[in-house]
Amino acid sequence: MSQPITPISIALPVASTSASTASLSKPVQRKLVPVGGAYAAHARRQASGKTFDEDDAAIKAEQDRIAEEERKNQPEDDGIGEEPESKELLQSDPKNYKALDMYAILGLSNLRYKATPDQIRLAHKKKILRHHPDKKAGRGGDANDDSFFKCVAKALEILDNPERRKQFDSIDEAFSDKIPDAKMKGDFFDVYGPVFDREARFSESPVPKLGDKDAPRDQVEEFYNAWYNFSSWRSFEWYDKEINEGSENRDDKRYTEKKNKSDRAQRKKEDNARVRTLVDNALAADPRMKKFRQEDKAAREAKKNKAKGITTDPKKAKEEKALKAAQEAAAKEEQAKKDAASKANKATDKKAKEAARKNLSKAKKAIKQIVTDANYFQAPGSTPSANVIEVQLNELDLIANGLEPEETSELKKTLDSTPDIEAKRNAITSSAKKLVDVGKVENGRFQQFI
Repeated sequence: MSQPITPISIALPVASTSASTASLSKPVQRKLVPVGGAYAAHARRQASGKTFDEDDAAIKAEQDRIAEEERKNQPEDDGIGEEPESKELLQSDPKNYKALDMYAILGLSNLRYKATPDQIRLAHKKKILRHHPDKKAGRGGDANDDSFFKCVAKALEILDNPERRKQFDSIDEAFSDKIPDAKMKGDFFDVYGPVFDREARFSESPVPKLGDKDAPRDQVEEFYNAWYNFSSWRSFEWYDKEINEGSENRDDKRYTEKKNKSDRAQRKKEDNARVRTLVDNALAADPRMKKFRQEDKAAREAKKNKAKGITTDPKKAKEEKALKAAQEAAAKEEQAKKDAASKANKATDKKAKEAARKNLSKAKKAIKQIVTDANYFQAPGSTPSANVIEVQLNELDLIANGLEPEETSELKKTLDSTPDIEAKRNAITSSAKKLVDVGKVENGRFQQFI
């Protein structure tokens, strides 16, 4: 027998005094009925005589019972497995269904286009049992929040329809459109094999596999013939702009339909070009085709030699090839020695030039010092003007730059060997005249040493 509900006493605050002079309305009796989840929980605890902790434990036990019952009622797995449901996935908006991953909605991300119709329906049933609004209410959730439930229904509507499933599979973002670059390194069969297997699922008719390096010529040629005539069922209706069925403007509808058709054709054209590029790149990189071309070339050469009366002896050809290889190796070795010697000579020349440059710098500095000590060849006791000093130093630079490094060093030795100032000047003037005579310095450039 349930216990009577305990009345709740509520003391209302005294209303503030109003300055209004209007009279109050006549009092009316009303019956107040407490409602709401919090009051229902309060009433439940009052009726059962349970504390807060005891009531929470009872609720959890009921939720566990419902979950266990759901688990027992789950259909057989059939290889589907369980995928975690992220927060973002559960917040999917059914109105924006074209942006959703239909396979992820049903927990089939690992199977995708390989999922059978039976697996799709079974996955849908599992999701329905888990996310039905009534089940949410039993677990203490919001029974009115049925967005993900609607997404599950939409996923079945699309994936259980062969035509619409093809439309979704055609644009499935889990499918990579990338093709190997023509210059990509790596084993040809490891690089291209998985790509052709991936593309083959779009073929309207079976296509041969890439094979391996030992595949016979007829199989290889059959492979490329099939792919150069590849016909894909891939389409792009999924990207169509929705037509507003409620609109009465026929022009808008016709324009939208025309635009959708044009966009689909353009995407189809680009996809066909992508597949053609894949086949072109594979044909150019296929080691088997390279071998076949070499064999064809050898056959043409043999036919040409036979027409000219030349008999090709395989043994002799092998010996000639070995001899040619040995000669090329010897020539390569000889060239390597020459390159090494040339490199060594260049290094020696570089060191010699560096030493000469340093000696030249020292010689130029020493010659300038000799001229300075000789008072710039002015009369004893007199002070040379700034103009004389500048001109002589500039002309000394002109002489040093015009002479060979050995000649500059020789001039420095001559100046060191004679104490006579006039002899020193004559030696410098002689070097300047020599440069003018051989055309290294224009006539008239020297003013002091002339």
